[in-house]
Amino acid sequence: MRHGKKFNHLSRKKGHRKALLKNMAISLIAHKRIKTTVAKAKALRKYIEPLLTRAKKAASEEKIKDATHHRRVIFSHLQNKEAVKTLFGEIAMKIADRPGGYVRILRTGFRQNDAADMCIIELVDFNTNALETKTTKKKRTRRSRKKKSETTTTETATTEAVVEDNEDAVVEDNNTNEEE
Repeated sequence: MRHGKKFNHLSRKKGHRKALLKNMAISLIAHKRIKTTVAKAKALRKYIEPLLTRAKKAASEEKIKDATHHRRVIFSHLQNKEAVKTLFGEIAMKIADRPGGYVRILRTGFRQNDAADMCIIELVDFNTNALETKTTKKKRTRRSRKKKSETTTTETATTEAVVEDNEDAVVEDNNTNEEE
């Protein structure tokens, strides 16, 4: 039964799971994207989204003394000064106008040795590849049946005209031959 199972335990005890998520969150903040399994990525998303929201609030309330409280709460989760500095410095400014959904999970297929479902989890506003390749593609249009039938009728009309011209030329040649 599934009663009371609010999150994925990831086949680990509480302390190991907490350390895993903390280290993955620090790596995601530092590198902006990491490669992991889908189950770990989904657990990490639940872990890091509230932290990113809190950092965004603190960036908007910079004048208020409450920003220090947000910083300390995030530090209690991450316990890494560099990650907190990066989070409040560049990441909070980029996600300031985003209402939620700060991370993206992109599936990459299966791992070779154990066939685990792998993915890349990344911060949405830091994907430079997607931002650069966001050019508008040429819109594909499908031709309707009417256009195809019109083109075929014009093609048949031109072939009939060519045939008639050839027949007229042959008839004229015959007439000139008879007159001589």
